[in-house]
Amino acid sequence: MPYLMPNAAPTGEPVTLDEPVTDGVAYATRVDAAQMRAAIFAKLTYAVGKDPAGAKLHDWLRATSLAVRDHIVDRWIASVREAYITGRKRVYYLSLDFMIGRQLRDVSSNLLLDGVMREALIEAGVDYHAMAELEPDAALGNGGLGRLAACYMESMATLGIAAHGYGIRYDHGLFRQKIADGWQTELPEDWLAFGNPWEFERREVAYEIGFGGTVDASEAWDGAVRHTWRPAERVLAIAYDTPIVGWRGARVNTLRLWRARAADPMQLETFNRGDHIGAVADRTRAESISRVLYPSDSTQAGQELRLRQEFFFTAASLQDLVRRHVQQFGDIRSLPDKAAIQLNDTHPAIAVAELMRILLDVHALGWEEAWSITRGTINYTNHTLLPEALEMWPVSLMERLLPRHMQIIYAINAKLIAEARKRPDCNDSMLAAISLIDEWHGRGVRMGNLAFVGSHKVNGVSALHSGLMKKTVFRDLAALYPDRITNKTNGITPRRWLMQANPDLTRLVRETVGDAPLDDLEKLSLLAPHAKDAAFRERFMRVKHANKERLAALILDRLGVRVDPTALFDVHVKRIHEYKRQLLNILETIALYDAIRAQPSVDWVPRVKIFAGKAAPSYTTAKYIIKLVNDLARVVNSDPATRGLLKVVFLPNYNVSLAEVIIPAADLSEQISTAGMEASGTGNMKFALNGALTIGTLDGANIELKEHVGDDNIFIFGLTAEEVEATRRQGYNPGETVSRIPALSAAFESLYAGVYSPDDPSRHRGTVDALRNHDYFLVTADFAAYAEAQRKIAGLWRDPMEWARKAVLNTAHSGWFSSDRAIRQYSEEIWNVPTR
Repeated sequence: MPYLMPNAAPTGEPVTLDEPVTDGVAYATRVDAAQMRAAIFAKLTYAVGKDPAGAKLHDWLRATSLAVRDHIVDRWIASVREAYITGRKRVYYLSLDFMIGRQLRDVSSNLLLDGVMREALIEAGVDYHAMAELEPDAALGNGGLGRLAACYMESMATLGIAAHGYGIRYDHGLFRQKIADGWQTELPEDWLAFGNPWEFERREVAYEIGFGGTVDASEAWDGAVRHTWRPAERVLAIAYDTPIVGWRGARVNTLRLWRARAADPMQLETFNRGDHIGAVADRTRAESISRVLYPSDSTQAGQELRLRQEFFFTAASLQDLVRRHVQQFGDIRSLPDKAAIQLNDTHPAIAVAELMRILLDVHALGWEEAWSITRGTINYTNHTLLPEALEMWPVSLMERLLPRHMQIIYAINAKLIAEARKRPDCNDSMLAAISLIDEWHGRGVRMGNLAFVGSHKVNGVSALHSGLMKKTVFRDLAALYPDRITNKTNGITPRRWLMQANPDLTRLVRETVGDAPLDDLEKLSLLAPHAKDAAFRERFMRVKHANKERLAALILDRLGVRVDPTALFDVHVKRIHEYKRQLLNILETIALYDAIRAQPSVDWVPRVKIFAGKAAPSYTTAKYIIKLVNDLARVVNSDPATRGLLKVVFLPNYNVSLAEVIIPAADLSEQISTAGMEASGTGNMKFALNGALTIGTLDGANIELKEHVGDDNIFIFGLTAEEVEATRRQGYNPGETVSRIPALSAAFESLYAGVYSPDDPSRHRGTVDALRNHDYFLVTADFAAYAEAQRKIAGLWRDPMEWARKAVLNTAHSGWFSSDRAIRQYSEEIWNVPTR
């Protein structure tokens, strides 16, 4: 019997499905264009309050979103109900970042409603593409970390895992980047200006979150000492739920985001005394917690706000999941059997101390039992080896803001040190390394160490990264707990990064090998034999060219720069950071520019250098890198000597939606970080999936990418992680290297002389001096190898069919990098939950 949805279609007939049903959740709703059009018109009239004759495009967007949302709700309720009925184990994914991007196309595609919607809107006289472009990007993340979290939430729903995501509902999210005279300026990203049709406010789900105050100790009836935290300040966490739809609507999970509100909207007595601003000071202070993603921590106030944000969402999430568990199962002691908490980086690491506080102070468990439950429930994903990104909070700040948690951290540390002292190889160096308290940099709490010791499993995000964790930042902790570190290489959702971002390539895949890759991305390997087929290669590259034309039109529209779609699109898009080495690319571009001008008779390969990415507001060096790209672009793009052979563009405000245009159009993917410093990367996977070749170091997941696509289909250059470490240890002299490479020396000289900054000749001298005298990220050391690899790439580009063959093989062998594969590994090896 087909599955009957509880709601009725506009015709009054029940909606039926012939597709299989798993765990009581239907895969797809059969609805035709007429039914969808009627639903959209009903929403436009009764939810938006507009006559179709006078409705604007944003009115149609809201009405369409609400109509599509109706197709989610029944599945959502069924998914939640099924989890309660079966008592299955739930996964709770805590992340400060969730870069979920635009939802309409994502949800419609996963519900198999995309074509129906287009037809319905055409009949209503509405341009579906133009309408969908109006949806704001929910930029609730900073980059790869937040995009990974979004991919993983979608894959958990696809694989039938009962999961909740937890984060913050930022009013403004990551800043909107504007380029003014080549400089980055930050503006608020007002993504909620017209409301959010995808979320459901849950005013009844509100938790008090405390800060500051005192801790009282008293003796309980059994003689045990009980502690009571009496916060001086309380903030309310209000829940907003967004349904996350799996592929084919198989399951709908919940992303619960917290909004901060003051317990009292204002002090009425203060207001009546005439202090109208002071009366709402507490409200402003409370609401600032969920105001902006990653406020600058260059000041003490900014640092405190960061910690308040992290504790706020972590404490609210733990209260929520503990309430749910006790409500359903009664006994808090079964928490590890019914819940798996995954900490996405160190931002929610305070969960270790907060869960202990809940178990000790609220549920009155003994220390050993509480510690066993905590370590059996929590798991931690490490995303970086950079010390500054592992987070360390001043002890003085922690003691003032979270006094009870600081007591618990001290107690955990005492037991950790005592345990370590039992080892025969224990020494003072080991104790200093494993301690939760750093005594060398002004006394701080090491959040990475706290997350490590309080977790059941700790995973890195690529094979290289996980191995380096054991050798570097967690070496001594790994020796103390040898079975704790495991590897889970990152993955990306093919629904967003192939089916939606590159529909023409998806269509070609389906026409060539059928629909199997839609449900199992590793079936893309069926494409591999077709790489030998000249006709298929030609069709493949026609798809690529169409995507390049689309990007070229966007560049012209946004920057006024005309680029040639037949040129090699060389793309470097990611967060701006010295270790990601945009400077290496820039220097080689300057050398290429010099060579084109000096040797005009050479048959140069036309190339478009495309940059995008945001710099942290307080990261001055990164902002100078953005300015340098734009300075270079201004000179190169206006020079007739290049004859269109070289163009440089910097696309502002890089986000998910922009990535969906850039990535399918890329010919060459720049993954050139200093080896040993990029934990994994996911951009490398997205580019390869869409048929770009990679130039990269043996860093992060580039290593696994090389293994899967084949040594001949990727351009690897430069020092390995071991060689990087040895070079630094031996005392590297970048000045000597520069003097031996004429092209690099000339690039330095032109920067120093102000060739690219005639309005301020000294602007980039600091960059040159830093590279010539220090060069921690070994840009100069890898320059020659990088330049040689770029020349090999140019040689290959002159053979279009061979380039096409390698591009096809990159797509064919990228299936392993699906987030479905990654989540299956988490499920089987960390969370112990079943998948479909």
